[in-house]
Amino acid sequence: MASDPELTKKPRAVAVNVLKGGFGKSTTAINLARELAERNGRVLLVDLDDNGHTTFNLGYRDQYESDNHVQEVLLDGADPLDHVVPVTDDLDLLPSHEALEEVETNLKSAMASSQRLNRNVVDPLLGDTYSYIVVDTPANRGKLNDNALFATKNLIVPLRPESGWESGITQTNKRLIQEARQYFDLKLLALVPTDLSERLDQDTRDRNLLYAINSRDELASCVPNFAHLSAADWEAIDAGNYNGDLPGIRHRASIDKAHRARKPLRDYDPECDQLKCYEELAQIVENGGVMR
Repeated sequence: MASDPELTKKPRAVAVNVLKGGFGKSTTAINLARELAERNGRVLLVDLDDNGHTTFNLGYRDQYESDNHVQEVLLDGADPLDHVVPVTDDLDLLPSHEALEEVETNLKSAMASSQRLNRNVVDPLLGDTYSYIVVDTPANRGKLNDNALFATKNLIVPLRPESGWESGITQTNKRLIQEARQYFDLKLLALVPTDLSERLDQDTRDRNLLYAINSRDELASCVPNFAHLSAADWEAIDAGNYNGDLPGIRHRASIDKAHRARKPLRDYDPECDQLKCYEELAQIVENGGVMR
């Protein structure tokens, strides 16, 4: 991969976001944050999704059901470091909470309502306490999502080859990215096809997803190398002589088992062949974009 002089490794915050549930946001956020910590030192993972999957999958259901620490941090100005919990030596979590709908409502009437995450968490902690901050977001529009985008200004969009993936990315682009760009610079770092399992030499959802994102000019530059397919690659796939790695993050039982074990993938199965995808995703965040 050739380096791009416009891409610079520096402390960054990034939101993992798509306006559709069940598309792998939590899995992507957890394993991206873990790889960033493996490569760089301390990383903070912030769970702003009211379903709490990231929090549950890391073993902190008790924090989800305890005092409303998200309200205290975002609206009352409490020190976020008083509420983070450890995942690994270099990875911390600011857990979600069951009353995030209440936080969402209260944000609507708060001054600087879209700037609270930036002012109270990202600005004081990024670069000094943490090298990177990863935010898992709700699958719907609202003030929590606005806070995540404004605070990070960098976006990763996971996509699963399911019915509705096209509407998911269309709505994310129209209702999140384009609206946000009216007020600040928001950069789409990567589109991440995940949980793929089907053949590519037949008319499958995997093929349709990969072909669409690799063939559209406005999307192709944001496709990671682990999911990038050229015209020559497609010819080889259809001729039955494609010799490259299967593109995208592939379905692996160990990824699901890691959630049940309340661990990131690296800590559950350090030999999993899909870790290389999350490693590249971490590199994309470090450098602020995809490198070819």
